[in-house]
Amino acid sequence: MSSQMIAIAADHAGYELKCSLKKRLIEDGFDVVDLGTDNSESVDYPDFARALAKEIADGRSARGILLCGSGIGMSIAANRFPGVRAALVSDEEGAGLARRHNDANVLVLGARRIEQSVAEDCLAVFITTPFEGGRHQRRVQKMA
Repeated sequence: MSSQMIAIAADHAGYELKCSLKKRLIEDGFDVVDLGTDNSESVDYPDFARALAKEIADGRSARGILLCGSGIGMSIAANRFPGVRAALVSDEEGAGLARRHNDANVLVLGARRIEQSVAEDCLAVFITTPFEGGRHQRRVQKMA
């Protein structure tokens, strides 16, 4: 598994934001696995959450980004898979806490509920923030 490999997926509502975040990741030097969707035609979000969750659970990608209209459906669907800790966030503080305290490996954003600039800031924090471990490690292990 490449520590630089990041998977990204979205449903139709998150398609445009997925494209811009993918471009940003590539510009920042990350290898990106795009698991779809490939346009804004209506699709079922659980299919894309499942594909990304398997990518993370199988160790092919270190982190993942999921996008749908609210982020709620993607979060629920992705967290059904062992080893996936998907966090729906709406600001930089949430993105940082998801990494520092919860060792989240999937960032979930609601494309219809967040501005692009805020989404980009959340992504940057999520990608660069390490897990603190310590007392948080015990709690994360209890979820395994």
